[in-house]
Amino acid sequence: MSKAAKSPRATSPSDAPESAAGTRAAAQRLKMRRELATAAMELFATKGYEATTVDEIAATAGVARRTFFRHFRSKEEAIFPDHDDTLVRAEAVLNAAPPHEHPLDTVCRGIKEVMKMYAGSPAVSVERYRLTREVPTLREREIASVARYERLFTRYLLGHFDERDHHDGNDDPLLAEVAASAVVTAHNHVLRRWLRAGGRGDVEAQLDHAFAIVRETFGSGIGAGRPAPSAASPAPSSASETREESAPAVRASTTGDVVVAVARTDAPLDEVMRTIQKALGTA
Repeated sequence: MSKAAKSPRATSPSDAPESAAGTRAAAQRLKMRRELATAAMELFATKGYEATTVDEIAATAGVARRTFFRHFRSKEEAIFPDHDDTLVRAEAVLNAAPPHEHPLDTVCRGIKEVMKMYAGSPAVSVERYRLTREVPTLREREIASVARYERLFTRYLLGHFDERDHHDGNDDPLLAEVAASAVVTAHNHVLRRWLRAGGRGDVEAQLDHAFAIVRETFGSGIGAGRPAPSAASPAPSSASETREESAPAVRASTTGDVVVAVARTDAPLDEVMRTIQKALGTA
C-alpha cells in the first residue's frame, strides 16, 4: 500500500486532542460548580439561606461574582450542581438503549444515573435534603429538577407508541405516561427513605426492588399488542383464567401517605380513578 493511501488514516487521530480538551473542560466546569455548591451549602447552614448573598458564596469559593454567574443563575440553583450533567447522562442511556430492551427497563436504567449522583456524596446529599425541607425556595427548585427527569422519561416512552393511536383496546400511550411517572415516583420514594436514614443502606438494591414492582404493575401491558375485545371471545380455557376474570379490575390500598393502585390492563379509566379517589378518601 502506498504512503498516499495511508495518509487519511495518519490524520484521523487529529480529533483526539479536541475530544480530550472538551472532556477536561467539562470536568473543570463540574469541579467549579461543586465547589460553589459546597460554599453555598456551608453558608446556608451557618448564616441561613435568606442572609446569604451571591457575593459571599463566590468569596467563600475563592472566585469572582461573575464566575458564579457563569455557572448558576441564582443562589438557590447553586446547591444542585449536578442535575444538568446527570440529565445529559440519563438521556445518553436512553439514546444508547439496545433495540431488544423493553423501554421501561431502559427508563429504569436511565434514572439510576440520578441515584448515582446522590449516592456518590451521601453527606452532601443528606445536608442538601435537610436544607430543601427547611427552605421553600430550595424545595421548589428541587421539584422543578425532578419534573425535568419525568418529562425526559415520558417523552422516551411515548416515543415508542403513537400517542394519537389511543383507542379502545390500545392503552399503550396511557400506560407509557403513567409508567414514566411511576418510575420517577419509585425513585423519589427510595431516595427520600435513604436520605432520612442518613444516607445509609444499600440504596441500589432498594431501587431495584422498587423498579421490579413498577415493571410488574405496568411493564407487561406496554407494547403487548393486545387486540380489541371481541364479542366472540372464547371462554376461559382454565380455572386460573376464570379466577383472573372474576377478580376486581382495580384494587387500591394505602400505606401511610402513599396510595398503591393495581389495575388490569383492560380496566376502564373512570373505574381506576374512582377506586383511587375512594382510597384517598379513606387514607
